[in-house]
Amino acid sequence: MTSKIVIKRPLGWAAAALALVLLQGCATGPNANPADPLEPFNRAVFKFNDGLDRTLIKPAATAYQDITPVPVRRGVTNFFGNISDVWSLVNNVLQFKPEAAADSFFRVTVNTLWGLGGIFDLASEMEIRKHSQNFGQNLRHWGVASGVYLVLPVLGPSSVRDSVGTLVDFQGDLVSQGISRVPLRNSLLNLRAVNLRANLLDAGDFLERASLDKYSFARDIYLQRHGRPKVEAPTEPEERYDLPEAAPGDGEPAAPASTAQ
Repeated sequence: MTSKIVIKRPLGWAAAALALVLLQGCATGPNANPADPLEPFNRAVFKFNDGLDRTLIKPAATAYQDITPVPVRRGVTNFFGNISDVWSLVNNVLQFKPEAAADSFFRVTVNTLWGLGGIFDLASEMEIRKHSQNFGQNLRHWGVASGVYLVLPVLGPSSVRDSVGTLVDFQGDLVSQGISRVPLRNSLLNLRAVNLRANLLDAGDFLERASLDKYSFARDIYLQRHGRPKVEAPTEPEERYDLPEAAPGDGEPAAPASTAQ
């Protein structure tokens, strides 16, 4: 592929997350949303992500969707979903969830051996349930508070806890860490990012149509799905928003740019 959307090392994101943690005590004004005390900074990052998505990532994903047959895209999604099931297995074990861990183990075994490395999702046809887990969810399971809401460059909505989880997820990613040949690794990272964004094109279009303030809309969706940070000030009840489902075969570890949020 010609698109250069390669995520090599998240050291810059780790530094940004640390800086944001240090900024938690900074005042943002009397009208600041208690769930989002870093809103000015987050909005700036969101604007950067949105511009990157509009100029590079979304056009690449649209072109990919236009020229790639649906069965091929489904196979690509299944392939990366099978890889993510390996990391889900690890996190289910760390959470002491034997049934979910067993399902993840059998999914990887069946799809790898008989599904041509995961291109065909035979495990789902056999009704072996998928239990997608990342390290941020692992931390949440063991009672780690989410911390403040953050928007990460390229990756989008997160929190202090989930940002730490993302760094650990990166270390457990078989594509990033398990492939030593740089051209092959970068090609797979590009393919995964573009394929994931293509799966989220409809959701991104829905976000464009549904809200005058995309930042607030994306933030509210994230907080509803991942839990709000504990704050002292009461918050107003919020409407619930539901995005349309993405293409079959979830489990991608990282979603590029803001409109995939």
